[in-house]
Amino acid sequence: MNVPHEPVLLKEVLAVFEGREIGCFVDGTLGAGGHAEAILRAHPEIEMFIGCDRDPDAMALAKKRLEPWKEKVKFFHGTHSHLSEPLEGRCADGVLIDAGVSSMQLDRPERGFSFQGIGPLDMRMDPDAKLSAQEIVNRWREEDLVRILKEFGEEPRARAVARAIIAARKKKKLETTRDLVEAIRGVARGKKHLHFATLTFQAIRIAVNDELGELDRGIREGIRALCRGGRIAVISFHRLEDRIAKQCFREEEYKEKTEKGSLMLLSKKPIESSEDEMKKNPRSRSAKLRAAEKI
Repeated sequence: MNVPHEPVLLKEVLAVFEGREIGCFVDGTLGAGGHAEAILRAHPEIEMFIGCDRDPDAMALAKKRLEPWKEKVKFFHGTHSHLSEPLEGRCADGVLIDAGVSSMQLDRPERGFSFQGIGPLDMRMDPDAKLSAQEIVNRWREEDLVRILKEFGEEPRARAVARAIIAARKKKKLETTRDLVEAIRGVARGKKHLHFATLTFQAIRIAVNDELGELDRGIREGIRALCRGGRIAVISFHRLEDRIAKQCFREEEYKEKTEKGSLMLLSKKPIESSEDEMKKNPRSRSAKLRAAEKI
């Protein structure tokens, strides 16, 4: 497997921590190590760099990529909601959380994340996790399917899609991504310029991995883990993720300044990708970066 393209909003992420002395940094979503490599190059003063990820395949790639800094890097197999565990009581000068699914996961049919190509209905970021997409589409009740399609996919025809899935599974077990695509073909509406299956796959994937819950807990954990004067940066890829980042930051921002954990936002609006980056990397079009400093 090849290392994927340059990570999104790389220059903007580096700018958040530019000119700051960093002793300890936590990358809450290590992925293939693209952001990590750039941060380690930009901050040779880093003494400890902690990379967290629940995907062992991504972790293996990152370990190879970060080999030059093996004396500094500590790898942690887990989600960003547990990023304080490898800190072992130490605070961090910088925290980065890159939400959602990676292009590396989407590009591998055998992981079952994408409706393009054929693969097993899996979608687990951690292959050892119990809940899979196949479990959801074949066993969940109609009301539960409707709920995730509405909440996590914002699918306008959630009820019809849920019923189509149930009708299809009565005929045969849905085992592949193609099975799911065909089950909802002609029923799912999606949104303008999106493939009709996009929102359904998004909703199921988020449910499988509890992505929004993990993001909320991860941001709050990251803020708690920061040293005073430390900074946190969060990259989101759709409205639901950005809403969580915005809410978490605002709740901390409006605490009394004397209360531990208060934040200062580094920009009122999220930072978006440049036109040049969007042309080079289409996935970056929806990316948004929010950053804050603990005061």
